[in-house]
Amino acid sequence: MASIRQEIQVAAPAEKIWDAVRDVGQIHRRLVPGFVTDCKLDGDARIVTFGNGMVAREVIVDLDDAARRAVWSASGGRLTHHNASLQVFAEDAGHSRLVWIADLLPHEMAEPIAAMIAAGMQAMKKTLEA
Repeated sequence: MASIRQEIQVAAPAEKIWDAVRDVGQIHRRLVPGFVTDCKLDGDARIVTFGNGMVAREVIVDLDDAARRAVWSASGGRLTHHNASLQVFAEDAGHSRLVWIADLLPHEMAEPIAAMIAAGMQAMKKTLEA
């Protein structure tokens, strides 16, 4: 199984970032505009349309307010398995660290998914620091 781990520093308080992350149906407006162009809730899942045209159904597995950690899972298309988490860590009153981890199959999808995660992280940084 391929495992991807990326992190980024953001000049914003952890509480502000977590509020945007946990609003799972509004990520296209509050967290990653442009990277995600649309997001609709569907029961315990969200239907996400990415800027590259890809559409994914992501089941929301957990939202842990104490740990500031969101977990979701997706399958279909070329992925046979995908489980990811995004966690927000306070560095100080005005700075945070975001850690995005994704485990997926097949292994061949690691490079394109890692590139998508990097683009998503940059969109988050731009949005949250604005």
